[in-house]
Amino acid sequence: MIGLVDCNNFYASCERVFNPKLEGKPIGILSNNDGCVIARSNELKPLVPMGMPAYQIPANIRKKMILLSSNYELYGDMSKRVFDTVRDDTVDVEPYSIDEAFIILDGLPDVISHCQSLRARVIRHTGIPVSIGIASTRTLAKVANHIAKKQAIYQSVCYLPNDSALLIKTLKQFPVGDVWGVGRRIASKLQILGIHTAWDLRQANAKQIRRQFSVVLERTVLELQGTPCIELDDLTTPKQNIMTSRSFGQLTDKLFDLQEAIRVHASRGAEKLRHQHSVASAVLVFLKTNRFRAQLTQYHPSIVMPLPSPSDDSRLIIQAAQKGLLAIYKKNFLFMKAGVMLVDLKAKNSDIQFDLFTRSQGTQQIAKKDKLMQTLDAINQKMGKNTVQLGGVRKQAPWQIKRELLSPRYTTRWNELLRVKS
Repeated sequence: MIGLVDCNNFYASCERVFNPKLEGKPIGILSNNDGCVIARSNELKPLVPMGMPAYQIPANIRKKMILLSSNYELYGDMSKRVFDTVRDDTVDVEPYSIDEAFIILDGLPDVISHCQSLRARVIRHTGIPVSIGIASTRTLAKVANHIAKKQAIYQSVCYLPNDSALLIKTLKQFPVGDVWGVGRRIASKLQILGIHTAWDLRQANAKQIRRQFSVVLERTVLELQGTPCIELDDLTTPKQNIMTSRSFGQLTDKLFDLQEAIRVHASRGAEKLRHQHSVASAVLVFLKTNRFRAQLTQYHPSIVMPLPSPSDDSRLIIQAAQKGLLAIYKKNFLFMKAGVMLVDLKAKNSDIQFDLFTRSQGTQQIAKKDKLMQTLDAINQKMGKNTVQLGGVRKQAPWQIKRELLSPRYTTRWNELLRVKS
């Protein structure tokens, strides 16, 4: 038995934990630079579609709703608290996203009672409501979770036994495009073949689906039939490229602003690189002006800077990125975005051909570099993101994202702790 624990309206729920006045009110969470609505409470869903730009929301609806900037520090910490609570009650927990995790429920005499108890504990300890779908495969657990959320009769916990009447009825009503891993583009191709629902896909010939589409979709067919064959390891293989970028809060033509942004992105990319135990062979740096402003002269340069040898050292990656920036930067252009991509990634433990200079440093020197980076990551993981940084970062720099509607980061900032009045 596999369960999917999914936090309900997670971003809005996090805000409500610390501000009960938001209960029952339509809440919208905005993207970076307060651009578009990326998360909605149930009350807002009938009023505003996902992805609507904030400036396009009609004034009469804007008066009824509450818009907030994305508070990623709060959401990340609350996610950790939710799934730490789940781990206290369940041995095998597989995080899938910031608000979802699969749990293994084998050997339990009553999975429904266990999950109802688990849900109550999560709410009691964190204030975050969750729904839990239970089935024999991860794909079916996703379907069960959808029912748990939508149909109040299940009280947020739904179990779909294999070949049960409930499972068959559900799959016949479940659009194929909503099946985990299918998506809109593949769904349109499946519909041409007469496959419109999850039940149609379950009835399809798995081998034929593999020939026409991919081994991944073949596994989806088998999972719908009740055969577990998708592991999270299949979905979390190391990335071939790592990109870090972000649109600026304000347009800027200042080299100093761009250098600061590139340094931050390169450092973050190197951290991700070490997390997946890879090294990069080269660094791509790019800049973008705002193509939606026709009155501005456009300039979208990029450059690839090879590293002397494959590395995950933040210092070397930042150095290469800054050299790339100097090569492509031109004055009098207003830039709205900058980014860094680490390319040609290899596993760190693979056989890597070092150049003569790197080889001459010896394994002891390389080990010292590795130890330094490990210490940097350990401090930031324990003490909080960006506790130790390479170079200073201004809080009000033009390239920093705009979050004018940001709520307090209650759990990660001492000066933003919740204040209780007597």
